[in-house]
Amino acid sequence: MEEMKRLAYILLPLFLLPVFTAPAQNRARMLDCQQRLAALFDRISSAPTDNERYLSSEEAVGLLCQALDEQQSERWQWQLPQSVSVLTSPDGRLRIFSWAVVRDNGEYECFGAVQFYNDHDEEFQYQVLHDKSDDLVNREESVLDADNWFGAIYQDLIQTTAGDRTVYTLLGWSGVDWLTDRRVVEPVVLRQGVPQFGAAVFRRERNLRRVVVEYRDGAAVQMAYTSQTIRTVEHNRVKVRGTNRHRTVEKVKEHKEKMIVFDEVEPQIAGMEGLFQYYVPSGVEVGYAWIDGKWEQRSGTQGRLDDKRLNKPFEPLPKSAPAYKY
Repeated sequence: MEEMKRLAYILLPLFLLPVFTAPAQNRARMLDCQQRLAALFDRISSAPTDNERYLSSEEAVGLLCQALDEQQSERWQWQLPQSVSVLTSPDGRLRIFSWAVVRDNGEYECFGAVQFYNDHDEEFQYQVLHDKSDDLVNREESVLDADNWFGAIYQDLIQTTAGDRTVYTLLGWSGVDWLTDRRVVEPVVLRQGVPQFGAAVFRRERNLRRVVVEYRDGAAVQMAYTSQTIRTVEHNRVKVRGTNRHRTVEKVKEHKEKMIVFDEVEPQIAGMEGLFQYYVPSGVEVGYAWIDGKWEQRSGTQGRLDDKRLNKPFEPLPKSAPAYKY
């Protein structure tokens, strides 16, 4: 009996060893992947030829997939160069990686992966994203998947709800070529457990699945999700005291709303409609606020800093190029 007890005490740490060492091994593998990925993303930005940049990007895709195969990789706090965007939803159920390869001729091709919680399989999964933006005919009306992705490098991820459905809205940018750039509002929903890019969540715009703003390369076009002060004016008819006459009284109300604000663009030369290399900001800004499960366009939007009221001198949002614009 004593011998059996001594044997049990000896064997106990051996049974427990994998429980304690597995997380450390997992962390070491994730750290190794992160360091190698950082080096690859630096090479994608700085390599002198198209071939080297594409080879580095393909290697980065493979290495990222290797990392996402690790247990609990969805909890990993990534630290990567600014040239790659990593966004995680507030509920932790969606994470998206995006970056671009810039060719010698100035054209961009976007790459990425999306990691998500599949309710049907009750586990985290991932898909590699394949940029098909140049092949799409109805780019604002198409419902897409990971194999047919409207490529962009994402700057922000907004989580909202529509009934019992969660909508993840991505704000993205892409340098198309040396002539034009793009900004995009991309709603994403998990349909049958997997990501669907594009959704009918724009009120009074029946066929719209995403918003695409294309404009002349270098034009100062901004897109941001920000808190804005909204002014509404009510006109009420009131009776004039002591008479049977009425007069109209104007009442101004102000309230704050979070909304997507971006510049409207138009051709700077008449007759150039559809030639986006001539499109520049029109001076009008478009705002979308999330109201009752839909993005609803607000008229008279002026993108401004959070602490500036509408009755104060106008100070617009600062214009800045994306960190990953090479």
